[in-house]
Amino acid sequence: MAIEAVLFDFSGTLFRLEPDETWADLVGADGKPLDRSQQAAILDRMTRPVGESAVFDAAGQLAWERRDLDPAMHRTAYHEVLRQAGLPTPALIERLYDWMLDPLVWTPYPDTGTVLKSLAAQDIPVAVVSNIAFDIRPAFAANGWDRLVAAHTLSFEVGAVKPDPRIFLAAVEQLGARPESTLMVGDSAVADGGAVAAGCGFALVDPLPTVERAEGLLEVLRRHELA
Repeated sequence: MAIEAVLFDFSGTLFRLEPDETWADLVGADGKPLDRSQQAAILDRMTRPVGESAVFDAAGQLAWERRDLDPAMHRTAYHEVLRQAGLPTPALIERLYDWMLDPLVWTPYPDTGTVLKSLAAQDIPVAVVSNIAFDIRPAFAANGWDRLVAAHTLSFEVGAVKPDPRIFLAAVEQLGARPESTLMVGDSAVADGGAVAAGCGFALVDPLPTVERAEGLLEVLRRHELA
């Protein structure tokens, strides 16, 4: 395919949520500091693109299913996820949830800036397409990349959640592109792969820790003769 536009997922694709120094005093239900495996398990629950991260009652299930469309539902769902993950107090749950919603704590993959700049130099417009209930634009602005992203198509703003084709078509329309000439890059074959039903191409990346995936995005560009 001749690529005229590229769509990127956010979590696990361009950026990743990873523990920082503020996790040092977090404790589990046993009162002991969280070890690395416990931290990894909590982060997996918080960022899993598909499937369920907890067992919910009827109200909680509704909140989970609508979490990426409604910020209030998002808070309700993830508070329960963190409670079931073993955080022992409401204060710790609220603290970690608020940390998750801070776009400035998300870590960019090492090649994110290089890839965005390369596409901009080729006059290939970029949109970020994310199932999310908070504004991630500050993460790009903080790195000086806001001018490199033509559109942010966020589920809670457009009213559609991946893999619904409507969210991808909304992004394509924002870029003034054609689906058949647009590539979607993401870490979930189920969620991000929904772009195929919208007529777009799709490339999968592995949501590894940022220190373990130095050129995953660049490899996608190379495979599609964009780098």
